[in-house]
Amino acid sequence: MGPMRRGRGGFRGQRGAGRRHNPTSRPSRPHPAPAPPPEPEHECEESSEEEEIDEEEEEEYVQPAVNAYQTLLKSLRVPEHSKRQPPRKRQKLSHVSDDEETEDQEEPESGEEDEDASENEDASENEDAAQQLLSEHQESLEPERERRDPFVLHFADPDENELSLRLKAIANNEWTTEKLNASGLGKCLLQVPATASGIQKRPTVKSTKDINLKPRLAENAANILGSFSDAEKALAPSIFEYQDVLFGGRTPQNAPRLRQMACLHALNHVFKTRDRVIKNNEKLSTHQDAEAEYRDQGFTRPKVLFLLETKQACVRAVDTITELCHFEQQENKKRFLDSFSAPEDKFSDDRPDDFRELFEGNDENEFRIGLKFTRKTMKLYSKFYNSDIIFGSALGLRRAIESGDPKKKDYDFLSSIELVIMEQADATVMQNWEHAEYVFSHLNLQPRDAHGCDFSRVRTWYLDGHSSHLRQTLVFSAYLTPQINALYNKHMKNIAGRIKCTPDYTNGVIESLTYTNIRQTFTRFTSATPPSDPDARFTFFNSALLPLITKTISSYSADASGGPGILVFIPSYLDFVRLRNSLVDADFSYASISEYTDATDVRKARSHFMSGRHSVLLYTGRAHHFHRYNIRGVKRVVFYGIPENPRFYEEVVGFVGKTMERGEAEKGDVWVRCAFSRWEVQALERVVGGKRVGRMVGDKGDTFDFV
Repeated sequence: MGPMRRGRGGFRGQRGAGRRHNPTSRPSRPHPAPAPPPEPEHECEESSEEEEIDEEEEEEYVQPAVNAYQTLLKSLRVPEHSKRQPPRKRQKLSHVSDDEETEDQEEPESGEEDEDASENEDASENEDAAQQLLSEHQESLEPERERRDPFVLHFADPDENELSLRLKAIANNEWTTEKLNASGLGKCLLQVPATASGIQKRPTVKSTKDINLKPRLAENAANILGSFSDAEKALAPSIFEYQDVLFGGRTPQNAPRLRQMACLHALNHVFKTRDRVIKNNEKLSTHQDAEAEYRDQGFTRPKVLFLLETKQACVRAVDTITELCHFEQQENKKRFLDSFSAPEDKFSDDRPDDFRELFEGNDENEFRIGLKFTRKTMKLYSKFYNSDIIFGSALGLRRAIESGDPKKKDYDFLSSIELVIMEQADATVMQNWEHAEYVFSHLNLQPRDAHGCDFSRVRTWYLDGHSSHLRQTLVFSAYLTPQINALYNKHMKNIAGRIKCTPDYTNGVIESLTYTNIRQTFTRFTSATPPSDPDARFTFFNSALLPLITKTISSYSADASGGPGILVFIPSYLDFVRLRNSLVDADFSYASISEYTDATDVRKARSHFMSGRHSVLLYTGRAHHFHRYNIRGVKRVVFYGIPENPRFYEEVVGFVGKTMERGEAEKGDVWVRCAFSRWEVQALERVVGGKRVGRMVGDKGDTFDFV
């Protein structure tokens, strides 16, 4: 971070307290509620020898390499022994961009002798010429392309008046909204702070050639990403223009391209920040302008935060970074792969592709690791305060903040984050969204300690406490939930604007079900407010659905094969516990499978349910998320609530269809019942389709049948 001293008391802990990875183990279980953990073992502890290496590497980031100003003046001065020689033609210096960082100068051409020229040309004329050429040279350092660079406009040199107006509009929650016609992205809304300038015309980004990239990234980016698809053309301007992005259409198919775009943007941002600091260090060391201020830093060095779900996802992100930028050295890479990577062949092809993408390889979900760049080296396991990029899970970062003395939480390493990339927000919701909220609530806070910061170099909007409104946040999710929407409304308030993309759910998954001969009934119950929804749902179940279950079981013939086969799907674990406890005195036998059920008990519950020994099976949404069990013997399904993931609805209804295929149930014996309230519009739309959801939520009738 420029001339900043290496701070004492920097964060040194990184080894998670999670379980050791076993490639044959089942996916990791969620953490229902945070608990103060023991202080984690430090993973970033380095030997004193490595500290010396760090200091040497840091010199290139802090110390100027050449005296450009003196070199230029020296090259322009006329030597004493040549004062009597005829003057040569002066040739203008070639344009040199910040990216190239060269001081190359074309050799002067020999000109014809001027017989009328004075042999006693005053040396001051040469000095004036030097100053003139120096001025031209300095102007060439900021060509028009750089002045239009989004990095310069958003971070390095924002317009103070426009910044003030946009911050005021954000404080008043005033946004100008525009609907975008984005092919392949569904419904896209662009919002910018409501100012006189309004929504500017979005740049056209057809390929990586249209992005202002550092030269060291341009060639690889062209080879790897190349031209963008129609959907990517709609997203790319927002990503590379530093707008917040909430994209609700992530799939295993488009995930690699999204990751490449995000990693390219992160690398470009880090390299531009780093190069600007080095150049300004050089200017300060040569005292070119003693009065000049160079506001080019934050409070701490880390600039990019990747919020990922598993260690294997971290490996994929690091691999993408190394593909986009070739480093001569990759320190600690073997150690990283040994700890974070595992063979991605744990599951058979009959498992859904989204499940395999999330849980293949190393599925540990408590980790954090720092990544540091020098000119030729990428170093993993760097200490947080010396890192450029931090990778971590929401749980791992929360443990890092809370480690040590609970009264002295260390979140200063997040104080200067300028880019957050959250790759699988839907998986975080299924894990424990509270951890993500905790991390976002500790981003861009004023640091408690200086950590060697040179405050004369800190950007003014950091000092004014506005850094959260200049931070860019990229959130990719398979679908949008109320929690993710709340994150968008609360923490994604960027002065550059924000874009929200929701896929087209005109038809819904119910239109594409393989089994179309199953009667599906949706019943709406009354719920006054979202907080009262759990109580209203429980009351409705006891008054309407439980009598139906009891009646079905009592009328079931004891001579029939198997049992009634009633599966009750419960999205929320808290609702599951409440419902399970209420059935203790029920007249029928039941089993339960949740995300915390032991493997032995799971096998027993599935076996007894399939044989008919248990009439009812309580099954949680998160159990299905983490294991994707294929449950046999299901003839009837009761959805206690609509699952947020529409694939869960499709797969659970598929249990009934497979039972019919095996000849274990007739068409008249199977049915599906779903309870929903008007607060589940998003989840309901993904299941029944946008063309029906309005009528189902707003009509006077409360029962809707699909056959």
